[in-house]
Amino acid sequence: MTHTPPLFLLLLSIIGAQAAVDVRTAAAMAAGLCKTRPTDIVFIIDSSRSVRPSEFEQVKVFLAKVIEGLDVGPNATRVGVVNYASRVKNEVSLKTHRTKAGLIKAVTKIEPLSTGTMTGLAIQFALNVAFSDAEGARVKSPDISKVAIIVTDGRPQDNVKDVAQRARDAGIEIFAIGVGRVDMSTLRQMASDPLDDHVDYVESYSVIEKLTKKFQEAFCAACSNSATDVVFLIDGSKSVRPENFELVKKWINQIVDKLDVSDSKAHVGLVQYSSQVRQEFPLGRYNNKKDLKDAVKKMAYMERGTMTGQALRYLTDNSFAAGHGARPGVTKVGIVFTDGRSQDYIGDAAKKAKEHGFKMYAVGVGNAVEDELKEIASEPTAEHYFYTADFKAMTQIAKKLQINICQEEDPCECDSLVKFQKKVEDALQALTKKLDSMSKRIALLENKIV
Repeated sequence: MTHTPPLFLLLLSIIGAQAAVDVRTAAAMAAGLCKTRPTDIVFIIDSSRSVRPSEFEQVKVFLAKVIEGLDVGPNATRVGVVNYASRVKNEVSLKTHRTKAGLIKAVTKIEPLSTGTMTGLAIQFALNVAFSDAEGARVKSPDISKVAIIVTDGRPQDNVKDVAQRARDAGIEIFAIGVGRVDMSTLRQMASDPLDDHVDYVESYSVIEKLTKKFQEAFCAACSNSATDVVFLIDGSKSVRPENFELVKKWINQIVDKLDVSDSKAHVGLVQYSSQVRQEFPLGRYNNKKDLKDAVKKMAYMERGTMTGQALRYLTDNSFAAGHGARPGVTKVGIVFTDGRSQDYIGDAAKKAKEHGFKMYAVGVGNAVEDELKEIASEPTAEHYFYTADFKAMTQIAKKLQINICQEEDPCECDSLVKFQKKVEDALQALTKKLDSMSKRIALLENKIV
């Protein structure tokens, strides 16, 4: 019987040449557009017998598309690939390929193992080998993340819960992608918290590529040469309630995770308000994510009223003043969170903040007044204000809130990244259509041969 995947690769190089050129052209545009924060990423891909050869090809396309959106390099993002079934094979080490072209070429050559499904064994291998110094992994630090992306379509034949916990305890962030008849409880046992962000399901391998954008965005950071001062202005009034205030703190740290926090880049300050205003910490006090997030977690809930106007005046007059750590000539970003109507007038203070050139984001939950949020938000308003009825849905706002700190003339402006992604997606869709057409022609040919 004809083994089709190598034939598909041959056809890719011939009839898909123009589309492949388009992909490479779009990829070339990525140089200097937007930087992904330094990360050691290991894909752990299931190639058990339940994954058909054609489906395994689709997994490789997914890997290649995610890699296209990464800033690959020895001092940027390193990528490894672990292939598993009943046994585990280290296909690509973190130290092996230092360019996208080399990585993608190596991915296209991976063949399925086509035996059982020992997912726990694969996670253990990643923990012991793939993420080891010998294989090119770097020491985990606030500036370098370690990420494992598991793709599987079935129920493991071994235990995953304990080994996944050990991997997470070692500082590895785990994303679990399930396909088809996968066991969802197993995905949840493997993935990091919050599960909503780390567990994904697709009904078949043919649509796995729709997850590409999520993972490109997950590893995308702000421009590498941009400095910004970010101040959170947080409503601590009694209507928030203690349990929801804890969710607010987690939300703040989700956004902090997206920033390039360092002495020369992003500085973060935190202000809480109710009937009064209290500075929790000024800009520049914490210059690494760990200390910054620990300080956010320690913020004590104030309760009482909702004086948003007073808080906005404090932001303008104090938080972004040089005496409170603000840097001259650096982009200033204010993120205001509230859950209700202000008890004082906000108009003048909101206007003054924007007149000073501060980029203002307004986030409302529950009984927040959308007209007030829009008055606080910078233009275009639709991109700078967010509302949800439920505190538990704040995670979605954290995903949507992209703090664009790139200068207009900077080549890594976020609009350019969007255009680049669109070109890559269009080119790959054209290539996929050609492959589908050739697949049908091959099937017809095989039938004639039989």
